[in-house]
Amino acid sequence: MTPEELDQKSTQDSALLPAERPDLVVIAASIAARGGVLWLPVAWLLARSGRRRTALLALRAGAVAMPLGHLLSLLIPRRRPHSNLPARRALPEHPDSSSFPSKHAMIAAAFGTAVALEDPAAALFVTPLVLLVAYSRLRTRVHWPTDVAGGLLLGVLVALGLKKR
Repeated sequence: MTPEELDQKSTQDSALLPAERPDLVVIAASIAARGGVLWLPVAWLLARSGRRRTALLALRAGAVAMPLGHLLSLLIPRRRPHSNLPARRALPEHPDSSSFPSKHAMIAAAFGTAVALEDPAAALFVTPLVLLVAYSRLRTRVHWPTDVAGGLLLGVLVALGLKKR
């Protein structure tokens, strides 16, 4: 698929999302996950609940995913969705970096997959947060659906690669 065809397909997919301002929970998840900060207190809670190894593996996966996501953004230039809709104006930041992959989704998926690989019971609590962060990037219209899907897939691959070591 060419980049133009991908953008056209993403535009059609994006049209399925509501245009009005998202719920505060969605906005907060997107803001809190910026730079991977959201995952620090989650890791702390995991460690405090006796899952120190899980927390460390998850933090390591997120720490690898972040710079890798930024590097891929430099190598794969893609415009972000243009929108003046209330959904898009809900976030205080207006990123202009390449849209692919969604770094929020990539870090979330790396963290969440690492948790799932190490401690499936803990993943029951972390996975909904991972999905909320990924959805927030779509719902606030800062990424195309394929950016988020790509970020999720790449994050899973990062965690799987670290687990094999």
